[in-house]
Parts: sequence; structure tokens; C-alpha cells
Amino acid sequence: MTILVTGARGHIARGLIQQLLATGQPVRAAGRNPGAARPPAGVDAVLCDLADPDTFDTALTGVTKVFLYAEPRGLDDFLARAATAGVQHIVLLSALLTDPASTDAISRIHRDAEQAVARSGIAWTFLRPGAFATNTLQWAPSVRAEGVVRDPFPDSRSAPVHEADIAAVAVRALTEPGHQGAAYALTGPELVSRRRQAELIGEAVGRPVRFAVQDLEEYREELSAWTTPQVADAVIRESAAAVDRPTPVTDTVQKVTGRPARTYGEWARDHAGDFRDEPS
Repeated sequence: MTILVTGARGHIARGLIQQLLATGQPVRAAGRNPGAARPPAGVDAVLCDLADPDTFDTALTGVTKVFLYAEPRGLDDFLARAATAGVQHIVLLSALLTDPASTDAISRIHRDAEQAVARSGIAWTFLRPGAFATNTLQWAPSVRAEGVVRDPFPDSRSAPVHEADIAAVAVRALTEPGHQGAAYALTGPELVSRRRQAELIGEAVGRPVRFAVQDLEEYREELSAWTTPQVADAVIRESAAAVDRPTPVTDTVQKVTGRPARTYGEWARDHAGDFRDEPS
């Protein structure tokens, strides 16, 4: 009854592996670079690249449940192999703004992944987080070097969700009955502007952090360094829209796990070492 956790180097996957181990579940960590995953003792790290079907069988042997990132390449092949291997349940990390009518690049990637999982015939649960608190780790280098956060949208508001809360919901979905066929919209407990996020990082590290309004084209270039132009445009549109029309806060984390979602301030304290000159 092994649970396969893909994307093992990611923040959510690492937290999920730890939480599953704490419940006594057998876990296998998988990714394109398993050596870099460095899972805890007792957890095997295996190669599983959705672009390479030859890696599927070893990863899926003896697996009954899978935590899966929404990677479009090779997803249908992986799901077919998972069904053949006897996988009974897939928990998919999707996205909150998975609008069936949207042509937005981010929505399209996650909508296509959800549809692929749904037609696979394997039972599913979709986790749809909004803004990831961990995305603000992109500010860590400038906070460490200059005590400043640069972003074009100081008043853009969101309810960033802590990766530990996403993992906690995933644990419930993977280990308890009653979550199959559910699509969970996940946010933090409160709307926070990006300017306020900078202040909360400052409080966590014990020194002021200044907010500087960044040139939009400079920001676009930074985004384009790690993603496609289409996704970069989608991020910018969503950020601008969230000034006046932020995504509503949900209480799903509390309903599923029985405990309130962690605030952005708690996240900043948990990650204070990432923002300090001398990480602790």
C-alpha cells in the first residue's frame, strides 16, 4: 500500500512525505532528479519523468495511491500505466483558477491535467490552491542583500496558502475515506496585500523590509526566465486583477484537517531563515 509522491524536490512534496511518515504510511519519493530529493531515512527515491515512459514501471510497482503534480508532458501515458499497475487513487495538485471557459495558460494546464485524471478511470481528488506562500521566496535574495521587496503590484491582495496546509489536506485525502471525487479550493485564512507581506517578512526576520514598486517590464523579464511568455502574461493579469477583485478566502483547510489554515505571518516566521543574511 505504498504512496508515490511525485515532484519530490518541491516544498509541498517534501512536507507531504514527512507528514505521511508521521502517520506510519509507506512512501516512495519520485522525481526527474531523485538524487537531489534527499528524502528522509526509510523513503526510497526513484526516477520518474513523465516525459520518459521507461521510468514509470519502477516508480509504480506496489503503489496504490499517487500524489501527482499537474505536468502535461506524458500525463496520459503515466495514468494508463498507473491504472495497469493497480493504482486506486490519485490526488492531483491543480490550481484554484481552473475555469472551464478560460483560455488562460495557467488555467489550461491544470484543467487539462484534471480532465486527463478524470478520464483515466482511477478515483481522484483535486487540490486547488490559490496563491502559494512559497512563491514569495523569489523575494529572498533582495531581502537578504538590501532589505527590499520589489514587485509591480503593492496592493494586489491574496490569501497565500502555507505548503504545510496543502500537504495536510493531501494527507487526509490519501489516508482517509470520503475524499474521492472532491475538488478542494485551498487558501490561507486572510487577504494580505504584497506590501503587507513585505512588512510581515520584516517582522519575521527582525528588521524592516522596504517595498519598492518594480517596473512592469522588468518583472515580466524575470518571470519569463523561469516560465513561458503565456504563463508570465497570465501571472501579470491575475496580479493586476487581484487589486480590486481578489480570489475569495476559503475555509477548506479547517474543514478537511480540523485546524485553521496558517497565516502568511506564520509562514514568514517558518521561513525567516530564508530571508536572513545568516539563515538559521
